[in-house]
Amino acid sequence: MLFNSLEFIIFLVIVFFIYWKLKRKQQNFFLVLVSYVFYGWWDWRFLSLIIISSLVDFIVGRKIYQTEKKSSRKSFLFLSIFINLGLLGFFKYFNFFVASFQSLLASLGVPEISMTTLNIILPVGISFYTFQTMSYTIDIYRRKIEPTNDLLQFFAFVSFFPQLVAGPIERAANLLVQFGEKRIFKLNEAFDGCRQILWGFFKKIVIADTLAIAVNSVYKDLVNASGGQLLIATFFFAFQLYCDFSGYSDIAIGTAKLFGFKLMRNFSYPYFSRNIAEFWRRWHISLSTWLRDYLYYPLVYSAKNKTRIWIYTSTFITFVLIGLWHGAGWNYIAMGALFGFYLVFSSITKNIRKKIAKFISLRKSS
Repeated sequence: MLFNSLEFIIFLVIVFFIYWKLKRKQQNFFLVLVSYVFYGWWDWRFLSLIIISSLVDFIVGRKIYQTEKKSSRKSFLFLSIFINLGLLGFFKYFNFFVASFQSLLASLGVPEISMTTLNIILPVGISFYTFQTMSYTIDIYRRKIEPTNDLLQFFAFVSFFPQLVAGPIERAANLLVQFGEKRIFKLNEAFDGCRQILWGFFKKIVIADTLAIAVNSVYKDLVNASGGQLLIATFFFAFQLYCDFSGYSDIAIGTAKLFGFKLMRNFSYPYFSRNIAEFWRRWHISLSTWLRDYLYYPLVYSAKNKTRIWIYTSTFITFVLIGLWHGAGWNYIAMGALFGFYLVFSSITKNIRKKIAKFISLRKSS
């Protein structure tokens, strides 16, 4: 079910009025039920994946918390990561890696080897809820949070339909606890939520979808496109991408407000950033902070001697994986690698650029 569809509007209105007639426990059960309806609208078979992921991490989270032996706690954590990344890797990346391996063998002159690719349909939102549920077990392992004993509450946290398929990627410390609190309808919050939903629809439908027409008309015929057309299409694409993605985030955050929940901000005027590092602090904030906390920092601190080379390597690895998270293709990997290179280059030349800027400012003032 797409946000920008009549079905979603009807669904949202019905769910809203029923939800506020129920008590908290009933509300949580109702949210799980309607979230599964929302998710199963695409393909009901994939509900099994989100149920498996939820059940595994609910059980594993409690086991990690109850176990004092470090090796056992680590084993439970690895079990959670293995199952979650295993599901994500199979459904999103299996065919990509098989095809890439075949191409590599062919380029090396190895006789063609028959390797089976599967007709795998990518489950909607799997990249989002997989990271969300993994952060729960990791935070328990780090003793940052305690596990919930309420299975219904946890299932609601993982499947919450406003942010299930397009983020933000929430942490248990923010969203899970809200399912345990009493929620009171506030008219001003509902109005604010509606305002943000409408702003999201405007960005998605009016701006992004309109720009997509111009961009696609150029990109589908690159051979005959002029340099000026390519330049304008690329400029338009930047705003199409931002309005499409941030529009969905606004709709998600606004929808959550209608039900008494507060989701984290996912975009903060990224195109006003002064440099690449600041851009990634403002763009898709829930993903960049997730990878910072659960990948980059562990990589950096895993080394006994935190040399600059290792910090730069960790930065590069993180951004390659950011690219791969966005899609199973070498173009996504190249995108991540470029951002990683830009960040490393920016860090290496920081002092030099400061000296040049200081020298220029002195020359201007003299």
